[in-house]
Amino acid sequence: MSAVSSIFAPPPPSVAIELASRRVTVVEIGRGAKGASVVGYASEPLPPQAIVPSATAANIPNPGAVAEALGKALERAGVRATKRAALIIPDSAARVALITLEQVPAKTADIDQLLRWQMKKGTPYPVEDAQLSWTVAHRTATATVMATTIARREVIAEYEAAATKVGVHAGLVDLASLNVMNAVIAANAASPSDWLLVTMAPEATTLAIGRGADLMFYRQRANAGEEPLSALVHQTAMYHEDRLGGTKFSRVWLCGGGVGHDADLVRAEINKRLGVPVEAVDVRAAADLGGRVGASTDVLDALAAPLGVLLRDRKAA
Repeated sequence: MSAVSSIFAPPPPSVAIELASRRVTVVEIGRGAKGASVVGYASEPLPPQAIVPSATAANIPNPGAVAEALGKALERAGVRATKRAALIIPDSAARVALITLEQVPAKTADIDQLLRWQMKKGTPYPVEDAQLSWTVAHRTATATVMATTIARREVIAEYEAAATKVGVHAGLVDLASLNVMNAVIAANAASPSDWLLVTMAPEATTLAIGRGADLMFYRQRANAGEEPLSALVHQTAMYHEDRLGGTKFSRVWLCGGGVGHDADLVRAEINKRLGVPVEAVDVRAAADLGGRVGASTDVLDALAAPLGVLLRDRKAA
């Protein structure tokens, strides 16, 4: 799997917008001498509670503040307001599950129906009210494992409406951590080695295990203070060893470690458990930032998911 699928998948745009709980980010790419090049970038902070990610409740209680911040970001990035864009939303706005199918139906509609039935048990709303997307996460000798994303239509519509307010059509909708994963895959040559990605947001932490370009494990937990990061990392490492036959991760990436945390302490905490240096997700191997964009850890964090979706779809195109 060279990329994780989106909730919608029309032809790829050149602009991506991420609506996160603490900021909005706009990225535009073009063609450079070495491939993809960032030709526009801006990030604007949001006031508290402007976006409150949730799989079941309203997500944007302050649409005016979101529209204002997004309008400023588009202007600073030099992006025309009529541009079609990929839209990245928080992980907590949806649910992702890896579902094993011993037999994959031949028809797409039958796969969709089967996965909806499988997702029904753990979904706290009628699956008939949801949008569902799936792609092959990885294959075993006897089965196919599907990465399946489900989200309420009303939740997706809120984020699309935020873009519409400033004249942008959301051509596709996707989740933050899946596209940070895509950024990792784009910036690092795929290999059989197992690696770990930790994506942190104020409201949730997501851990994903990759094997080359395959998604082997995905887990999201709300940041409720009941389960510290060290426990999540420990449990993930145990799963990697016991269920995936893994040993030591070849590399470990962290995105968002400075969000409400001391990034150095977060990296030290992960390193202490795994014994592997923790790296920032650095997209510069896949896209030229030129002289337009600085490369601080916060900027690299902001770029990761928007660039992930744009590089994925450009490669696929």
